[in-house]
Amino acid sequence: MSNVGTPDNPLRVAIVGSGPSGFYATEALLKSDASVRIDMLERLPCPFGLVRSGVAPDHQKLKQAIQLYDKIAQSDGFSFLGNVTVGHDLSVDELKQSHHAIIFACGAESDRKLNIPGEDLKGSHTATEFVGWYNGHPDYRDREFDLSHPNAVIIGQGNVAADVSRILSKTTDELKHTDIAEHALAVLSESKIRDIYVIGRRGPAQAKFTPKELREFGELDDCDPVVNAEDLALNSESQIELEDKSNAGNAKVYKLFNEFSQRTPSGKNKRCHFMFLLSPLELIGKNRLEKVRLEKNQLTGEPFNQSAIGTGEITEIDTGILFRSIGYRGIAITGVPFDERRGIFPNNDGRIIDDGNIVPQLYTAGWIKRGPTGIIGTNRADSVATVESLLNDLHNSTFDNAKNGADFLIPLLETRNVRYVTYPEWMKIDTVEIKQGQEKGKPREKFTRIEEMLNILD
Repeated sequence: MSNVGTPDNPLRVAIVGSGPSGFYATEALLKSDASVRIDMLERLPCPFGLVRSGVAPDHQKLKQAIQLYDKIAQSDGFSFLGNVTVGHDLSVDELKQSHHAIIFACGAESDRKLNIPGEDLKGSHTATEFVGWYNGHPDYRDREFDLSHPNAVIIGQGNVAADVSRILSKTTDELKHTDIAEHALAVLSESKIRDIYVIGRRGPAQAKFTPKELREFGELDDCDPVVNAEDLALNSESQIELEDKSNAGNAKVYKLFNEFSQRTPSGKNKRCHFMFLLSPLELIGKNRLEKVRLEKNQLTGEPFNQSAIGTGEITEIDTGILFRSIGYRGIAITGVPFDERRGIFPNNDGRIIDDGNIVPQLYTAGWIKRGPTGIIGTNRADSVATVESLLNDLHNSTFDNAKNGADFLIPLLETRNVRYVTYPEWMKIDTVEIKQGQEKGKPREKFTRIEEMLNILD
């Protein structure tokens, strides 16, 4: 019987990705009965994934989860290797040599496409780019967004679409005391956008906003929410959906749309229009986006399984900028099976599989395991379930004997001149960001370039 997981031969686990699912998996492993050593690998010098670079800057409360992750990161038996890209700086095979198990918790880093003509026109963007840009993510630091046209269009009606719409709707005063990136605040302060169109292919009963997110549109300083009362007419299937007790959130969202539809215009400078049953057919423009052509839809199918079918009725909206926010998908890593259709690592209870067969040592958690669903907290149960599978495999003695963990990897990184960042080094970067923010009355002013972060250390 294997003695892996004892103090003399600790279970060594590499966790790829430092967002919520990576930290919840770490927490579950550290709370287990096994003796564990965890090495978390992250391609950026900074940890915390979407909590740092995805949560909107005006939602600071949601970032409080970082306090828990910070506590986990300072546990005995944990080490962080930032600025290291698995599949480039280190191979999956090398991680297999250094660790008993690898948990991929690297999220869903790319966007689903609309797959319509004109999608690549200048002025057509993904929500991910914009969110990363205003949140100071190094990947998106140099993106440019032309906010000179009076109309903006957002395709999608989930919470990311709500974030994008809300940031476009807010005044500089509403944003300047958040941790929004300085370069983004400068561009937004010059915005000429007056009308924001948030478009869903299904009806108001199927919108994916949370009530809390939607309610905020009724409380903006200089933007009115606009809903056409006629657009709130429901078919009988949608009525059944809203009357279902398990669907209370959508019922609240529909009620808010109703309230918005009855508002008297207040004369504010901006309007955020929520529109339903429309699908984009084509983005039109000579050298850049000029308008979006949409088809009116009708719903068909059973309650909770309704599809939007085009009616042939066409409408157009003039716009200079469009954001698609219709879901995320994962990115393949060399050496790991990938489900191209679903954009996830195929798995059975968190164990990665290839053609139905379990791949030894490889596990997955979070969005790359199940697809982009749920909120930050949803990842905890998901990660715990993956760790349970891993620990069951440990008890069934499927692991080899001793592994060297980071002691094996660090010499490789040094030979390859990879400047890895430890957790104490991240804390130095963190301290400087907070100090820079305090000088401007903000929670922090993030570094938006990797070189800037490394310069603080070197």
